[in-house]
Amino acid sequence: MVTPQRVLVTGATGYIGGRLVPRLLARGYQVRVLVRSPNKLAAVPWHDDVDIVAGDLADEDDARRACADVQTVFYLVHSMASGPDFEERELAMARTVAAAAAAAGVNRIVYLGGLHPENVELSRHMRSRAAVGRALLEGEVPAAVFQAGVVIGSGSASFEMIRHLSENLPVMPAPSWVRRTVEPIAIRDVMHYLERAPELPAGLNRTFDIGSHERLTYAGLMYGYAHEAGVRQRLIYALPIPAPALAGWWVALTTPIPHAMAVPLVQSLQHDAVSAEHDIDRYIPQPEGGLTGYRRAVKLALGKMASGEVETSWSNASNAPPSDPLPSDPDWAGRTVFVDNRERGSDVPAEDVWRVIQGIGGTNGWYSWPAAWAIRGVLDKLVGGAGLTRGRRHAGRLGVGDAVDWWRVEAIEEGPKRWLLRLHAEMKVPGQAWLELSVAPEDGGSVYRQRAIYFPSGLSGKLYWWLVLPFHGLIFPSMARNIIHRAAGLGATDDAAASIR
Repeated sequence: MVTPQRVLVTGATGYIGGRLVPRLLARGYQVRVLVRSPNKLAAVPWHDDVDIVAGDLADEDDARRACADVQTVFYLVHSMASGPDFEERELAMARTVAAAAAAAGVNRIVYLGGLHPENVELSRHMRSRAAVGRALLEGEVPAAVFQAGVVIGSGSASFEMIRHLSENLPVMPAPSWVRRTVEPIAIRDVMHYLERAPELPAGLNRTFDIGSHERLTYAGLMYGYAHEAGVRQRLIYALPIPAPALAGWWVALTTPIPHAMAVPLVQSLQHDAVSAEHDIDRYIPQPEGGLTGYRRAVKLALGKMASGEVETSWSNASNAPPSDPLPSDPDWAGRTVFVDNRERGSDVPAEDVWRVIQGIGGTNGWYSWPAAWAIRGVLDKLVGGAGLTRGRRHAGRLGVGDAVDWWRVEAIEEGPKRWLLRLHAEMKVPGQAWLELSVAPEDGGSVYRQRAIYFPSGLSGKLYWWLVLPFHGLIFPSMARNIIHRAAGLGATDDAAASIR
């Protein structure tokens, strides 16, 4: 009996890696993942089917431990970070992994980079990705470096940018780069090439351009989206200036993409991004039925969103360091902490209240003063935060690590004595903030508890709390009241449906 090949997937908490892992499992591979925070994989359906190694790719010992007994390494990490030394850090990490793979006897490294022209000055983001690809190709282990342009799929950052710009701006003055040519590729076709990469001939060491063979301008991408989404065609006017910094702010304010990601994303649009060759067709046959055209890719992505089947999302990708966990209550002694507690009893079953809690954020909102939340979201965007437009991946269920507007799910407990959702704030505030929503059965009904916790950082953190205190006095009482009211309505609807049946 032949032992299945073992592969290592780095970036398994990201958009690409999170989709690739279950596909590799379905093809019979033994899959190992290296993640800094294993708890971020607690809610994924394939959690128990993979070997999870906790560690950091930048650490030589961790990288060697992860590469042991592995035949193929999928290197699927990169950063939109804007730190002054991120290019050096990414290059050093790639070299560390390449050396660890060589020491472990790995057969192949697979990397997903970006399409870019030669002999031009690239943005820092694209320059870093190109440098990482070269470093892997120069290592001792043969590498397959796939280079893709705009990836179109439910939850991808590029698709979300196109979607929100197209839906929110009927008239769009845009920088000159909207006339640049791009070759999009559907996420399903990216997966097709990646999951078959371990089957490439031994010793093959080169780049492969991958795309749909369909060339459009960026303006054409938005026109095509509008057609498939059924919205009125947009009027797009190309201005005679590139203005990447200004455009980055514009994208950040009008889409869910935060400023720190929007600026490098926009800077990467300054050049054409089309395939120079399609040699991959000689080694990996195209998908059955051929490559996916742009409009069909948009249609498939919209269908996934409508049915709540978004596998992964850019907003849940974990390139950033994990947030600090909420300290336990006894640890608060001697520390400055501000807490807002609310509690409401009712005859509504705890299960119904929990359904409402799980649906918080996104299109459901925050059950109180929508205008106030919207204003706060805009202010957060202006200072480089996540804002409220990030939404959530699924309308009715959450998992640890999911993004919910400017929050991230840190903990979930589900019955039978208590249901709890803990959210950690990713908005720009001088301190650390959490929001806990819980419900427990009691006397034939339930008790709903709501707790906002804030650890200020210095004097500015304390001043911030006192400035927003009137805002809390408005939203938190009505939030508790409206959650119970919404839960009671769910129960009434279920009873009415049961009587009809």
